[in-house]
Amino acid sequence: MQIPYIVAALRKHRLATFLIALQISLACAVLCNACFLVVQRVQSTQMDSGIEEAALGTVKLSGFTPDQAADLNARMLAALQGIAGVEAVSVVNMVPFGEPVASAGVRLDQDGKHFGGVIDFYVGDAKAVATFGLQLLAGRLPQADDYTPIADTVPANPVVLITQTLASHFWPGQNPVGQQFWAMGTSFRVAGVVRHLSVAAPGGGQSADPDWAVFVPAVAGPQLVGKYLLRGRPADIARIVEDARAVANQTATDAVLDVEQSRTVPALRASYFNSSYVMALLLLGVCVALLGTTALGIVGLASFWVTQRSKQIGIRRALGATTGDILRYFQIENFIIVSLGITIGMLLAYGLNLGLMRFYELPHLPLAYLPVGAVALWILGQLAVLAPALRAAAIPPMAAIKAV
Repeated sequence: MQIPYIVAALRKHRLATFLIALQISLACAVLCNACFLVVQRVQSTQMDSGIEEAALGTVKLSGFTPDQAADLNARMLAALQGIAGVEAVSVVNMVPFGEPVASAGVRLDQDGKHFGGVIDFYVGDAKAVATFGLQLLAGRLPQADDYTPIADTVPANPVVLITQTLASHFWPGQNPVGQQFWAMGTSFRVAGVVRHLSVAAPGGGQSADPDWAVFVPAVAGPQLVGKYLLRGRPADIARIVEDARAVANQTATDAVLDVEQSRTVPALRASYFNSSYVMALLLLGVCVALLGTTALGIVGLASFWVTQRSKQIGIRRALGATTGDILRYFQIENFIIVSLGITIGMLLAYGLNLGLMRFYELPHLPLAYLPVGAVALWILGQLAVLAPALRAAAIPPMAAIKAV
């Protein structure tokens, strides 16, 4: 076995060995955490909002007074319903990936001792559930008499639709239908459970989970006005929203069209997650640059050692060492150095993740990322040392001895 001789040789070059191992350890720590962050970002962009996004668009108006609500809603609903291809129009307070409007802390007991978390409250008229396309799992949908006027932010003591994720968090192992919770000075009773309903700003607010949202039925009026949800065929929805913008400008001359919020829901999603895509690309760029720098360091060190050891290589070749023996020597040497760096790097990766968890509230780094990072660096090390090792193995014995 060559390992004892390789280790003995590395001891004579402690500084160079330590520096390249340190570079590899830093690469391992950053690579594991960066890959984890990239996966987290990409997964967040693929979340299920619970609504039929491809068929939905929104129009938002502002700059009007509450006493205009009834007339404005009537005019806008009639005008928007008249657009070719529109299947349904409803009044809502917000949509996923749009502007957050209503969120509050929830208590699971009337005395307010059991805090459930911060959730989003979607409020919509009698057509909103169907327009959103929410999928009912248990209980019932709101009935006609469940739609009541809004007192302040929500109706007084309303029934709600709650997501299955939120139901499991509030009442684990229990039937959520009929349960109550309290927020904003009123009580809410669960009428039904839907599969998903994303908060308006997933990952950006105080909600611990993207599905921490409820739907509250209400009658459109002074507190529910100006935000309109349109439904149509996915192939037509972009054109429908463009037409809706024009209709809004003609119909509501006494209001201001919010162009940024008057878009298709897929466009709102793309805009909302744009920063996540940019961050993922930046992190991937950092990983590539770091791996490239590490590979160059390995190549440089191996090339330097090949030059230094030309005489020893020539002597070994003269004594019968084959090309494969020389090649294996450098590969094993590189494997030992990389393994040392990976061992230190795994500890650094764990420590770096603890710091990110503490200061940026990121989740714990799964252990599966450590072996993935180790394998990537082992492969990188073997590829990087291959060219210098092949050059060393190709040195003729006499030429190597005479060159020194």
